[in-house]
Amino acid sequence: MSEIRYSVPAISCGHCVTAISGEVGRVPGVSEVAVDVDARLVTVRGDGLDDAALRAAIDEAGYDVAG
Repeated sequence: MSEIRYSVPAISCGHCVTAISGEVGRVPGVSEVAVDVDARLVTVRGDGLDDAALRAAIDEAGYDVAG
């Protein structure tokens, strides 16, 4: 199992957590999504994670990945 972390500066509330978790959780290979509002981090765990697909899912939720 691998892990990828993304800095998402616009995370600020529970709605953000729900939106991001829902979109990222649909990406094939994802087994866990953790969104830390205080640190503004999204941590994704799973097998065969596709960075481009994960970034696209965060974008689809309405948020930009920093960097």
